[in-house]
This record gives sequence, C-alpha cells and structure tokens, in this order.
Amino acid sequence: MWQNWLVAGVAIAAWGMGATAETPNPLTSDPATIDAAHPPALAELSFISSGAKLNGHMYLANGAGPHPTVVLLHGFPGNEKNLDLAQSIRRAGFNVLFFHYRGSWGSEGDFTFSNVIADVASAIAELRSEKGQTAYRVDPERISLVGHSMGGFAALMGAANDPAVSCVAGIAPANLGNVDPSFNNEEALKGFAAYSDTLGSIRNNGGGAGNAIVADMEANRAAFNTAKLGNKLSGKAVLLIAGEKDTVLPPAMFHEPLVKAYAAEQGIKLTHTVLDGDHSFSWTRFALMETVVNWLDSNCRQ
Repeated sequence: MWQNWLVAGVAIAAWGMGATAETPNPLTSDPATIDAAHPPALAELSFISSGAKLNGHMYLANGAGPHPTVVLLHGFPGNEKNLDLAQSIRRAGFNVLFFHYRGSWGSEGDFTFSNVIADVASAIAELRSEKGQTAYRVDPERISLVGHSMGGFAALMGAANDPAVSCVAGIAPANLGNVDPSFNNEEALKGFAAYSDTLGSIRNNGGGAGNAIVADMEANRAAFNTAKLGNKLSGKAVLLIAGEKDTVLPPAMFHEPLVKAYAAEQGIKLTHTVLDGDHSFSWTRFALMETVVNWLDSNCRQ
C-alpha cells in the first residue's frame, strides 16, 4: 500500500535542501532568472462547456515549457479562491488554470454540482487542445487537479472520470454523497437551499439556485459519494488535507472516512495530513502552500 504522512515543517525543509541559486524555493522566493521570450504571465481566457462560456485566467509559468499544469478549483460559492496558492504553484514551474463554473461569478449557464463536474472535464479538454498547448505552453500529459471544499469534491470526481489525470488533491474536500445524518437530512438541505438563494454569485435559470442545487445533489447522492471512488483513483497520487478546526466540513465526518476508504485501496498513492486551520486555512496559509507545492513537486512534475 502506498501511503505517506506529510508534515508541512518537514516538507519545506526537504525543498530547502534541494534549492539552489538557479532553483530557489518557490515558497519564499521569486524566480532567479526570467526567460525573456517566455516570461511568467497572466492570461485571461474563456472556454465553452456545454454551450456556456466560462470565465477564467491562466498563470503561465516561466520558460517555453511545455509545463505541467494544475487546474485549481474553488469551492462553493468561491469566496476563498486560493490564488496565493496559485502563485506558489506557478513559481514551482507549473501553469495554473483558474476558472468559474457555469452559473457562478459571471460565467454563463446554470449552476449545479453535475454541471461543475462537467465543467472540470471541459477545462481539461481546453488545456489538452492545440490552443492550450501552443498559447499556454501546456503539457497535455501532465495535468493535475487541486480543489478546495466543493472544488475538492470536483477535483476527486474529475480525476475519477479521467484516466489520464494522475494527480489530484482535495483541500478540505466536500463529499456531496455523505450519508451522515447531520449532513444529509431535510432540515440541513432546506438550510443549504435557502443559503444558496442569498448568493448573488451563484445562479440557476437566472435566479435563485437553491432548490435546483439540492435536487441535483439528492438525485445523484450515490454517484457523488467520493468515498466510493477508490477503484477509479487507483494508480493515481492523491493528497487529502483537513483543517483541524474546520467547522464547515469537520474532519471526523469528511476527512477521516475518506482517508480510511482510500487507504484501503492498494493502488492509490495516498498522502494525507491535518493542519491547524479552519475551513479556509485562514491562519495556516504558508503551511497549506508548503504541503501542496511539495506534494506536486514530488508526485506530479514528471
């Protein structure tokens, strides 16, 4: 069984031992030299998913590439976008694609969790396209998914659905098929629907998204259970991170069952850790960046 325990303090020391003047630590330093013909850059972009135009941007890594590329997936509704993490990943030599799902933050279409999963597949297809390879210097064979909260759910589902994605990280990942009574009950679902309807950043049919989101989740409860994805993630590197003080998706209800399920699948190269943070890792951002960047460097670069 492939399994590792990752401690952020150890991880940063490991990178530091390999850092040189030519390859400085991306967690603490900017690139030592810049490729004048292919410098780091920020490229606005859009792509189509099931007829809807999705808004995004690409953090282009230094050099001609082709570069390994990370799709960074935000949660629900996407207030925490983890773009500090995107910058660190880029300094480590990876491109980073960040985008907004259908029906969120100005992207066209209707928001549902099923659409989110399909949008991840569309994003990967865009990166593998001729445009992705030429305009954005993407290596189509080295695409990784990293997601936070609902984005962690989307990352795990996306990797399970795409055999060519070999690396996936869930940062406090949601499990929308979780059958725990405190998560899956009528009162909780009504509250989530009502909360969704208050969000101006999420829409369905031009208005409130709550009932449509809940109906989609209930109809796909079994398919959305990420704890059941072990066989589809076999052969992949998987990183799971929890915040010890996360009250939104408590580790005992979400992280621990997922770790147990994936550890039982011998083909998964599993790394998991619990950081001293809340759901957004508000006071442990550097520990989060250290954990993710070092895992990407060790597992997803080649």
